[in-house]
Amino acid sequence: MEIAILGLGCFWGPEIKFSKLNGITKTEVGYCGGNSSGTNYREVCSGNTNHAEVVKIEFDTKKLSYEDVLSHFFEMHDPTTLNRQGPDTGTQYRSEIFFLNEKQEETAKKVLTKYNNKYNGKITTKISPIKNYCKAEEYHQKYLEKNF
Repeated sequence: MEIAILGLGCFWGPEIKFSKLNGITKTEVGYCGGNSSGTNYREVCSGNTNHAEVVKIEFDTKKLSYEDVLSHFFEMHDPTTLNRQGPDTGTQYRSEIFFLNEKQEETAKKVLTKYNNKYNGKITTKISPIKNYCKAEEYHQKYLEKNF
């Protein structure tokens, strides 16, 4: 098993899309890249924490490679818009790949280069080491109860 942490706009839709892929064993929504190890939805929306909304993905490497996960990441959102996905705007909606080790960093750079060529150099996706990841469970549960 391996873990990927990806910011691609609002985390609800991407979490559902990733959860349906063959080889994904677990998903959860959270925040990453911010100034503190704990935060909440209101704080993140203030724009003062520097956290991105992210999906944490656990996957079976026998069925899906990290490179495959990143290809899905680039296909699931518009990686050419800075701090925005659709109507959602703010730094928390940025496109960002958070790597857990050197191999993930190298793979992320390789896949980003491939997609940057496809998008004529317009990719705004950042590649960063994981920093201050925290789960957003309380909001996730409330959202699911309200919408599903």
